[in-house]
Amino acid sequence: MRLKDKIALVTGAASGFGEGIAKRFAQEGAKILVADIQDEAGRRVASEIGEAATFVHCDVTREADWKAAVQEAIDQFGHLDIVVNNAGYSHYNQPLLDVDEAEFDRVYAVNVKSLYLSAQVVVPVFRAQEGGCFLNIASTAGVRPRPGLSWYNSSKFAAIGITKSMAVELAPEKIRVCALNPVAGETPLLERFMGEDTPEKRAAFKGTIPLGRLSTPTDIANAALFLCSDEAEFLTGVCLEVDGGRCI
Repeated sequence: MRLKDKIALVTGAASGFGEGIAKRFAQEGAKILVADIQDEAGRRVASEIGEAATFVHCDVTREADWKAAVQEAIDQFGHLDIVVNNAGYSHYNQPLLDVDEAEFDRVYAVNVKSLYLSAQVVVPVFRAQEGGCFLNIASTAGVRPRPGLSWYNSSKFAAIGITKSMAVELAPEKIRVCALNPVAGETPLLERFMGEDTPEKRAAFKGTIPLGRLSTPTDIANAALFLCSDEAEFLTGVCLEVDGGRCI
C-alpha cells in the first residue's frame, strides 16, 4: 500500500504503459483518474480497476480538458497528489523530410505542449496543497535516438529538458518532477516506432537491447510506482532509463 490515500491522474491510461501504471497504482492503494481520448477503452480500464477509479475524457492538447480532469479529481476525492503525463504520439519511422507539418504539430502537441498545459493547470493546485508529484513518461529516444524518428526523438529530448527545468524551479515548493525513459515496448505505438510490425523488425529492435526483450507495461509501472511514492521523496529531476541496458 505504498500509495495509500494518494490521488493520481494518469493520462493515456486506456492502453499500454498508462493502463499498466493506473492498475499498479490502484493495487498500491491509490485512487485513479483514468484520463484518455479513447472513451470505450478508458471506461474498460476504470471498470477493471473498480471503485478506486474514475474515467475522464481528456485530450491532453486542450487546456479545457486538463481543467475538467483536475476538477473531477478534486470533486471526487478532494485533492490531487500525482500526475503521470503518459499520453504520447509518434509519426511512423521514416526519413525526417517525409513527415508533414500536420504530423509534426501533432507529435509536439501531444508530447510537449501537454506538459506545458499540465503545469499551467496542476502547479497551482500543488502549490495550494504545499506539494505534489509529476511523472513524465519520456523515452530512450530522448537519450539515444534511433534513425527515422527524428521529430519524435526531439520531442522526448524536450520532455526530459522540461522535467529537469521544472524540477529545479519547483523544488522549493515541495513539488517533485521526475521522468521515465522506457525503451520500445508492447504498446499501440510500437508499429509506428518500427515502421512496420514484422518478426524481422521486432528482432532488430530487440537486438539493440542488452537484456534481449522489449519493455512491458509492468516494467514501467513498477518504476513509476517507486518514483511517485514517498520512498522517493528526496528524488526530483531524475530521468530514469527503464530500457534493459539500451542506453549504456
